[in-house]
Amino acid sequence: MPELPEVETVKRGLAPTFEGSEIVKVDQNRPDLRFPFPADFRERLRGRQVTALSRRSKYLLADIDTGDVLVMHLGMSGSFRIENDTLQATPGKFTHERGKDPKHDHVVFHLRTADNAGARIIYNDPRRFGFMDLIARPQLAGHPFFKDLGIEPLGNDLSGETLARLFAGRKTPLKSALLNQKLIAGLGNIYVCEALWRTGLSPVRAAGTLAAKSGRPTDKAEFLAANIRATLEEAIAAGGSTLRDHTKADGSLGYFQHSFAVYDREGQACRTPGCKGTVSRLVQTGRSTFYCPSCQR
Repeated sequence: MPELPEVETVKRGLAPTFEGSEIVKVDQNRPDLRFPFPADFRERLRGRQVTALSRRSKYLLADIDTGDVLVMHLGMSGSFRIENDTLQATPGKFTHERGKDPKHDHVVFHLRTADNAGARIIYNDPRRFGFMDLIARPQLAGHPFFKDLGIEPLGNDLSGETLARLFAGRKTPLKSALLNQKLIAGLGNIYVCEALWRTGLSPVRAAGTLAAKSGRPTDKAEFLAANIRATLEEAIAAGGSTLRDHTKADGSLGYFQHSFAVYDREGQACRTPGCKGTVSRLVQTGRSTFYCPSCQR
């Protein structure tokens, strides 16, 4: 599953082409992905303009001039590529070559861009766990996809004070609390492991320990909030972690995975200066957690 930096990177790659474009037509090559398409999916988009492209958690949101929002989720293997009349292959240097088999090109948006050029945005998804839907903008916040989502970790709401408020009294492991999408939306396994290592916090300590008895945030809570933001921003700048299936919309790959301090480094030396520990792996709620038992307490 892509994490927030991957989705944000795709959004930034698509925006220059998608925003302001007229959707001339849509090729929908199958009736469903993870869920069925709306029955009138192509008709509701044909001839309409994309006024804005944004992200909420791991969802891409394209506002349409009718007041509808085109909601897109990449699932496990979904990706977009951009083609125009002169560029038929997606440029970029690939660490893991992205699948371009046309049989997995499930949706093609034919566009007339803001500068009056032709372009195509193609959605390819071999495993078909992604999906698309059309939801009226006034109904979006209350829709089942969005109504229970927590705060955005890159928004102004994330702070030590917020973490203390959300986690106060919770005995659940800290990593599990950070992955709870009803508390913080969009955080995933990789970047939580990395942020906890940067902060020197054990993934198994009780989440409630980030709040003092007074309810105020501890110093570690403030540090963790800052490290969550920094980890995500660095990954976005690098283009996401680019694990196997996920690439930037312009075709290039980021290289944040080369900077992983603990994720997928079981048995290797901890990178904390002065620490002589080694990275360990444990399983929490079915997911691998990587951390250093020596310096993460």
